[in-house]
Amino acid sequence: MVVKQVKHWLVTRANAARWRPIQDWAEARGAAFNQTRDGQGFLIEQPKAQPGPLRIEWGVSQRSYLPGTELRMRCEMGLHHDLQLMVLCRTLMENLERAVFEAYTDTLKTRIDTDTPEEMRWLVMFPKFNGAGSQLLRQRYGLVGVTKELTGAWVEGELGEALVQASQDLLPDGHPFVLMCMRGNLYLRTEMAEPDLSRLQAFVRLLECAAREAQRISGRLSEAGAWPTTTSIAWTHSTRPGDAG
Repeated sequence: MVVKQVKHWLVTRANAARWRPIQDWAEARGAAFNQTRDGQGFLIEQPKAQPGPLRIEWGVSQRSYLPGTELRMRCEMGLHHDLQLMVLCRTLMENLERAVFEAYTDTLKTRIDTDTPEEMRWLVMFPKFNGAGSQLLRQRYGLVGVTKELTGAWVEGELGEALVQASQDLLPDGHPFVLMCMRGNLYLRTEMAEPDLSRLQAFVRLLECAAREAQRISGRLSEAGAWPTTTSIAWTHSTRPGDAG
């Protein structure tokens, strides 16, 4: 027991030194930085961030399609609840589509209703937007949303330009990445083997850009929402314990 405690202390201390630049950056933004209980990850919370309260986590992945460790973020926006949009790495989209198909054809196909995250369900539920003006945007990302019009409005502008730029360095071809607008918030997940301040800052900027663009189009939804029926609630919500959602 003592040996385990000493080992934990050593790991926590080593990671504190390794993550010091990230902690300094977070605190300079007015955010709180804390290591996870096991010392293997960290949590940053910034209640007064703009355009909305920001939560950043790095640690063991909570999604099977992101091996190892991941960076996940949530920006609380209070957007229209039916504003449901997603951008993801095209390679990842194709892999998830195969997984969804296999789940449907499996004899235990009902498990897709209870065990799969939204990013997989949405590939079945929502139309894909293939009309982006940028060829690189079409090639590198899958674009999905509650309507094609809203998806197009989200990515045709500042966000589309930011995604194209990210594809040059931040998000190399095939790197797992998901950006979602749902439940009134913005969420980002991506594989990240080791936390790096410059990359973390770049992902924060990308999330903030997506949040601003989502805020811009949120007003297009009427009180009735984007759906003429109850299709959007036809799936059981599922999150693993500790998910940022």
